[in-house]
Amino acid sequence: MSTKSAADHDVCVVGLGYVGVTLTAALLSTGRRVLGYEHNKAVAEDLAAGVLQLAEPGVEEVIREAAGDRLHVTSRLTDDTLPPVVIICVGTPIEPDGREPDLQHLRAAVETVAPRIDENTLVIVRSTVPVGTTRDLVLPMLREHVAEPLLAFCPERTIQGKALAELLSLPQIIGGLTEEAVRRAAELFSAQTPKVVEVSSLEAAEMIKLICNCHTDLIYGFGNEVALMAEKLGLDAMELIQSANLDYPRPDLSKPGFVGGSCLTKDPYLLMHSLKPYDHTPGMVAAARSLNESLPGRIGERVLAALTAAGQDPAGARVLISGLAYKGQPETDDLRGAPYEGLLDVLRDRVGEIVAHDFVVTPERIAALGLRPVSLEEGFTGAHAAIVLNNHLSYRDQDIDALIARMAPPAMVYDTWRILPPATTVMRLGHA
Repeated sequence: MSTKSAADHDVCVVGLGYVGVTLTAALLSTGRRVLGYEHNKAVAEDLAAGVLQLAEPGVEEVIREAAGDRLHVTSRLTDDTLPPVVIICVGTPIEPDGREPDLQHLRAAVETVAPRIDENTLVIVRSTVPVGTTRDLVLPMLREHVAEPLLAFCPERTIQGKALAELLSLPQIIGGLTEEAVRRAAELFSAQTPKVVEVSSLEAAEMIKLICNCHTDLIYGFGNEVALMAEKLGLDAMELIQSANLDYPRPDLSKPGFVGGSCLTKDPYLLMHSLKPYDHTPGMVAAARSLNESLPGRIGERVLAALTAAGQDPAGARVLISGLAYKGQPETDDLRGAPYEGLLDVLRDRVGEIVAHDFVVTPERIAALGLRPVSLEEGFTGAHAAIVLNNHLSYRDQDIDALIARMAPPAMVYDTWRILPPATTVMRLGHA
């Protein structure tokens, strides 16, 4: 834990989850001295020792090298003051079983920070929030301690598996309460990335983050809509999409597949929440989210129906789920918003046994989900059905026919990403 004072650090990063720890690594990479504040004591102690609880290329190496030197981590702020820049990176999830944002972590972070700032402290909100949150929630709390706080919103827009590289290369959006706040934020990030993009307001910066992720959700949603239509019409969605894209100059049609992760699955709801006071529902955003959320359940029902049609009672079937992380490319171990959740909602209590495998997620984390972790070979052995849920490149290296030979009849494989090598009988998303 840190025993140094605020004067020994350039930046305080509040919240060392995925966004906070990758930003910390980027700041350290550009020579900054970072004080990390993480409420979770176990996470803080690991980071103080240079150990990460997540997989992200290059990040652990940077953290390990700087730990105890240019990086100090604590689970308890004891100083009365903070470094000249404070960046809030706490999670802003959706309420369980709901569609409304849960801002309690953001509120708690600001409550911790606010008494320790002065008129020269730049506070940057990096947590993804509904439009207006920085001005309406954060600013009043800061003003209880400083009459005119320096406040900016600077969103994170990286892709997991490439976060550190993108933090050091992608443009940084900056929206500030005042010109001085914008200037200070631009000064900080211009040392990290080759381009900063200054926008007109806190709200503009907040919305840019949301529309970026909602647009991605829409793109993937259309690919999934094509797949569902192709199934109804007896066509191959991949043939349609690949042929339509070939040497054609318009924007590429997206391949069908799951949309997961913590951002793409919640940010549409943050945007919809932002517009509630204005009596407006962004219909395209809502429709894409609804369709993308339905896919895991649809596939679960399809697998159950296929087992029954093949004469195998699902209640006596063993099912392998492989690929629990929400995506395989770029490689990640992130389970947030992953399709296995919706799939398990359908399969649990309706099949005899579910076993699970992932190339990156550890067996301990799989077991914590209530699933028995297995190797890929063990998982196929005796399974009546195997479902491949993400597109990790290691699937391409498998002898799929040999794996199928280890299965119990009807030996059904559902390749949701079409990532497996060609085989004799593999069900594929978007194919009748």
